[in-house]
Amino acid sequence: MTSATGLPEFSLANKVVLVSGAARGLGLTQAEALLEAGAKVYALDRLPEPSPDFHTVAEKAKKLGTSLEYRQIDVREVEALHKIVEEIADKEGRLDGLIAAAGIQQETPALEYTAEDANRMFSVNITGVMMTAQAAAKQMIKFGNGGSIVLIASMSGSVANRGLICSAYNASKAGVIQLGRNLASEWGMHNIRVNTISPGYIVTAMVEELFKQYPERKVEWPTQNMLGRLSAPKEYRGAAVFLISDASSFMTGSDLRMDGGHAAW
Repeated sequence: MTSATGLPEFSLANKVVLVSGAARGLGLTQAEALLEAGAKVYALDRLPEPSPDFHTVAEKAKKLGTSLEYRQIDVREVEALHKIVEEIADKEGRLDGLIAAAGIQQETPALEYTAEDANRMFSVNITGVMMTAQAAAKQMIKFGNGGSIVLIASMSGSVANRGLICSAYNASKAGVIQLGRNLASEWGMHNIRVNTISPGYIVTAMVEELFKQYPERKVEWPTQNMLGRLSAPKEYRGAAVFLISDASSFMTGSDLRMDGGHAAW
């Protein structure tokens, strides 16, 4: 927890923040960081039941004097999504932040990609992110306190990944980066900031499974960035707190690329 005497601009005390895609993985890790900074967090995800780790973090939240609550929602169900976000904001009397981390991945050669699969990718990774941001922004505007919205993009939105065949995913993440800039330009007048985070390769449970299928990637991927290693979800904790808090109060329309220098070669 931040103290009143040390870097108070990082404190999220009394703030209410939504994190989509927070049942597990990066979303949950960032939700935990927000809780530690003092925020009350609501996790949105399509899973009927969050991961066992979620309950551990929720217990930790209680000890910190705050709370982590779960709401099941698929970001493609726009009407229900707006309703849940409105209910949360009305219950709390405010909404201060959103981290939109819900997303899907599919590795398929472009010559074999079906329109159905491409549209599913875009409906979750672009439209779903846009609708989640819209739902949050409407509540932020209603309560008049401004807010901060963070969209999880990827370094894959700026570069083509060598040896990774995922044209639709990369296009969707490029869309998220551009979406962030445009939402920032429209909502700045409401004191709502919108930024994106572009992570590099993160070793999650899903990626560990991928390495079993493609063991060569475990060897090759670390050599493709300047630090010579892959990242862990916990390395994105500080970025979440920085962008949601007043520590980044003059930052909007920006992309925070955290990829070990992968795209800087």
